[in-house]
Amino acid sequence: MPRALDNAARFNQCYFMKFQLHAPSPVRSPIAWSTVLLAGIAAPVLAMLLLVEATTPVPLSLVRGPILAIGLMGTGMIAAAAAGRLWVGVLLALLTGCALTLLASELGLPPFSHPVLAGVAAVIASVSFAARGALFARSASDKGWLVAVLIVAGEAALVATAVIQPEFLPNWLLALLPAQWASVAIDTAIIGTSGHAAIPALIALVGTALATLVVVWLWPRRWTYLIMFSSWLGLSALVYNS
Repeated sequence: MPRALDNAARFNQCYFMKFQLHAPSPVRSPIAWSTVLLAGIAAPVLAMLLLVEATTPVPLSLVRGPILAIGLMGTGMIAAAAAGRLWVGVLLALLTGCALTLLASELGLPPFSHPVLAGVAAVIASVSFAARGALFARSASDKGWLVAVLIVAGEAALVATAVIQPEFLPNWLLALLPAQWASVAIDTAIIGTSGHAAIPALIALVGTALATLVVVWLWPRRWTYLIMFSSWLGLSALVYNS
C-alpha cells in the first residue's frame, strides 16, 4: 500500500509538472488588453448609449440580452486568451456584466424579472467563454488573443444582424452560436417569460464549457477536439429543436 501511494504521488507530480510546462505565459501587449476593454466594455456601453439616444424600431429592452452576452464574451474570451488563465476571464467577464447591468439601471431600464436566472446565466456564460479563451491561449500561444478577437467579432456581427434583421439569418445558424445561447438565457431573465425557455441554452453553455476544458486539460492531445466539436454540434441541435 505505501508503495502504491508513493507511485500515485509520483504520477500526480509528473503530470502536474507536465501540465505546468504547457501552461501559456500571459501576453503583456497593451494592444491585447486594450482590445479586452474595447470589445468587452466600450463597445457594449457605446451600443447602449447610442440606442438610448437614437430613434430606432428596436426597443433597448429587447437588445439588452445580446449586448450583455457580447460584453461577457468579449471580456471573458479575450482576457482568458491573453492571460492564459481561465479565472482571469471569468472574473473580468462577471465584472463587466455587473457594470453593464448598473448602466442599464442608470438609463432607466427595468430590473431583471428573474434576477437569480440572470446571475446563473452570467456565471455559466462567463465560464464557457473564458474556457474557449483558455484553449486559444494553449493552441495559439501568444497569438491566442487574436483568435479570440476574430471569434468574438464574428459572433457579435451575427448576433447583431439577428437583432436588427430577425428574418435575415436562418435559425440553424444562430443555434450554432454560443453568444446567441447566452443572449437567449439573459433575454429570458429580462423579459420574464418562463425560465424553462433558458434551460436548453444553459445546458448548451455548460456542455461546451466542460468539453472545452477537457481539451485544455489534455492538451496537446489533439484527438480531444473530436469531443469538443461533437458536443458543440449535439448541443446546437438541442438548442435548435427547443
